[in-house]
Amino acid sequence: MRSSHPPLRFLVAESETQQAREKRRESVGRSSGETYLDILHRLVPDAACDRIQPADTDAALPPGLSLTGYDAVLLTGSPLHLYEETPETRRTVAFMRAVFASGTPAFGSCAGLQVATVAAGGSVRPNARRLEAGFARRITPTGEGRAHPLLAGRPAAYDAPAIHTDEVEALPPGATLLAGNRLTAVQAAEIRFDGGVFWGVQYHPEIGLDEVAGALRRQADSLVEAGLARDGEDVEAYAWQVDGLHADPTRRDLAWRLGLDEQVTDERLRQTEMRNFVEALGRGRPLAVDS
Repeated sequence: MRSSHPPLRFLVAESETQQAREKRRESVGRSSGETYLDILHRLVPDAACDRIQPADTDAALPPGLSLTGYDAVLLTGSPLHLYEETPETRRTVAFMRAVFASGTPAFGSCAGLQVATVAAGGSVRPNARRLEAGFARRITPTGEGRAHPLLAGRPAAYDAPAIHTDEVEALPPGATLLAGNRLTAVQAAEIRFDGGVFWGVQYHPEIGLDEVAGALRRQADSLVEAGLARDGEDVEAYAWQVDGLHADPTRRDLAWRLGLDEQVTDERLRQTEMRNFVEALGRGRPLAVDS
């Protein structure tokens, strides 16, 4: 891709705290940023990729580089609650405002969408209905979403890996809602602010099914408290099936028990939004709906 142009340069912004990064590595062997880096290297093998932890006090870009030196910034998921005033949330939101101001295109999943929302003047809240855990079901593109390149290739309704306790309450002025479902009104959106553009989703196109199983195990107590499981054994039984489908995506029996189709079991389809974002960059297109 882009053989006649310099390799793409990506900056992965990993807004997990150090404690959350370590907990995730213990669970699935990699932090959220490391998951992003792995997929980016598979999508664009010759890409140059850097990583920054904007929630950390010592976060800094590599020497000699600025945000304008990147083709795109990608924001990972995170357990940060953006409606809480903490040093970590303030630093992360300030970083995203700098990304918008730089004009560098950005993409984000889960908390990444929430960070961009707050940075541009919208709001985030705890889930209003209930915890969306494991998979977001029957995500439906809006009219604008059906025409938007972020969701190109997605069917009229689809499922995707998801686990989040917070959601976008109100998109910022000028944002475009691209998809939603029964539990979460904002599942995908485009946000334009201060000269920058962001494409984001509330779900996780970047994670593998093993990471879904790991997230379920890490949040087992919350799932029981929310009434989604009777006890830890229930959570483990469900996670075990998800792990089994990760090990063998052709297991039709497990896909049937979990109510999943190829939009989740097929890695290429599962990563649709990330692939669409990277391909838009590679074609040199502005990140906007064609007029």
